[in-house]
Order: sequence, then structure tokens, then C-alpha cells
Amino acid sequence: GALAATTGAGAGAQALAVPRDSGPSAATVAAAPVAAAAAPPLVLPAMGIGAWAWGDSLFWKYDAKFDFELEELFEYYASQPDAFLDTAELYGLGRSEMLIGDFERRSGKRVKVASKFAALPWKTRREDVVQACEASLRRMGRSSMELYQIHFPNAWANEAYWDGLGDCYERGLVQAVGVSNYGADAVEAVSTSLGRRGIPLYSNQIQYSLLYPFANSNGLKRKCDQLGVKVLAYSPIGLGLLSGKYSAEQLPEGPRAELAKAFFNGQPETAAGLVDAVAKTAEKHGATPSQVAINWCVAKGTTPIPGARNLRQLKDNLGALSWRLDAADVARLDAASAAVQPLAKANPFPAKDVGSGLRMFDS
Repeated sequence: GALAATTGAGAGAQALAVPRDSGPSAATVAAAPVAAAAAPPLVLPAMGIGAWAWGDSLFWKYDAKFDFELEELFEYYASQPDAFLDTAELYGLGRSEMLIGDFERRSGKRVKVASKFAALPWKTRREDVVQACEASLRRMGRSSMELYQIHFPNAWANEAYWDGLGDCYERGLVQAVGVSNYGADAVEAVSTSLGRRGIPLYSNQIQYSLLYPFANSNGLKRKCDQLGVKVLAYSPIGLGLLSGKYSAEQLPEGPRAELAKAFFNGQPETAAGLVDAVAKTAEKHGATPSQVAINWCVAKGTTPIPGARNLRQLKDNLGALSWRLDAADVARLDAASAAVQPLAKANPFPAKDVGSGLRMFDS
């Protein structure tokens, strides 16, 4: 099961529309070159920052009056080596992308950016992907971005989306392409499809944390590693539930409250064991619980992208990069994490492509 049907993709997927921008005609897309452009390989840092909360009022209670805190965060982060932000057209219905563009222009600083195509049911053509990519670039005031991803699987048209990703790459709109929330079979299928055009599948962005470790047991992480597909780990702090801030008596607000209840109240012994393992590891290293959770994702060979809404949270996340877990730490955390049961039973994404029968989503 997924942590919630309202994960980074799930919450946005409930929205009915994204602000529309005019895009290229179908004829223009069809005229894209056949051979992949010789783009330099993308190199991402050990950790990025997720910008889901930048504009999302449904899940994260975004309020524009606090944009100054986001800009302060951006100014500091953009001054660090190799800053990387992950956003999506669904985050705040384009607001997240616009904020990044505004902050880049005002600061004069550029960061590496990844965005995502919303695979909504009425989007069925390869040119829908190209048009959405160009609309995202316009919102950010850019001519290209470093990474463009399919945000989640659809019940149909998935192969058309892969063709659209390839078109974006060949037109030089993106340096690399990836997917998100794809299962093992779907990752292999899209990698094969793009490979026919000489285009590598760079990444699969999945929910992955001590609270949601299921990619380790269902074969997804192993398949990505076999294919050379980088795993980007979203919600690496378990939607904040592993930050040390929450407990059975102190629950978060909004949709996360039900997930917190399912964890702290629904499986109290398991929750206590995991929270204790994280706390003891944090004490050992003079670190915070969030830094331990992030470092576990790094130890597993993924690139975590924790969220941050202010400079304090950003600095805490960045503090995870100055130290590493040892083998004993990882073993202790693995054991505590293995006992966690899924917090939600609903599958937020289509399990199969109705046309091909391809299994799209594993967890």
C-alpha cells in the first residue's frame, strides 16, 4: 500500500486542471529529430530539495504570505554547490514552478531543476508531454531544464508519454528524462522504449524511506539498480513523521494526521521501535532524527529529496551531508523499518495499463 493516496503525486492528481499555456503544434512535435541529441550526462548531488510544499495548499497548507521564507531558503540554497530542486506542474497548479523562476530571476542564481508531467486521464498524446514541458519552462522562465519526469502512471497512453519524453530530450528541452511512481516492469519497459532511440532513462522517483521501505522487498529497487536507473527518494523523512516532532499525542495537521494515527496509534510497538532506533542513531552522531532518515536513504544508494519550507529546515537537511551512517547503524535501522506495515491500503495510481496489460505500479 502507499503511504497515502495523497502523496506528492496523488494530492496533485486530484486537481482538475493545470494552468494552460499554448504549446507547439502536433506537426512541430512530429518534426522532432530522430536521433537523440548529444546532451552531456546529468550529474545530480547526493541530495536535492523537494518543492512540493511550494504552492500546495491542499496537503501542506501553503500561504503566499510566507513566500519570503521560501525566497530566503532559495537564496541560501542556490549559493551552495550543485543545488537541485524537484518540482512539478501539479505542485500548487504551477505555483511551485513560478516561484522557482521568480527566485532565480531576482537572485541571478541558477539551480538544477527537475519537473514532472501530470499524466492525467485526458492527456493521451505524445505532444501533450512536449506541450506540458514547454509550459513548465515558461513558468520558470527557462529554455531548458535538467530533468523531466512522468509524474505517475496512467491507466492508458503510457507508451505515448514515453515517446513524448524522448521528443523533449531530442529537442533539447531537457538534459535527461525520468519517471516517477513506476513499478519494476514499467521501469524496464520505458527504459527499453527510450533505449531504441538512444536515450537513457535517468531516474525513477519513488516514495522511499524508513517508513516506506517496500521498494527493497518488492524488487523495484533491485530492478532500477540493474538497469542503471537512479532512484530519487521522495518523502525520505516519511512526510515528516520521522522528524522527531510528532507522536501519538502530537499529530500533524491536515491529511498527514490520519497517516500519523495509523503509524503511532495503529502499530504502536513498531512505531516505538523505529522512532527509538532513529533517536539512538541521531544521539550517537550528534545529529537530528531527520538527518538520520535522510542518511539511511543515501546509504541505500538513492538520492533523497526532502522537502523544506524555510531556512531552518533546509539547513537541517543539508546537515545530513556532513556525516554517514556506519554498517551497524544501517543494520539497526533496517531491522526496525522491516517491521513497519503499510499505513494506507488504497492504491493511488493505476496498477496496470489497460491496453498492454503492463504492470505499472508495485507498492
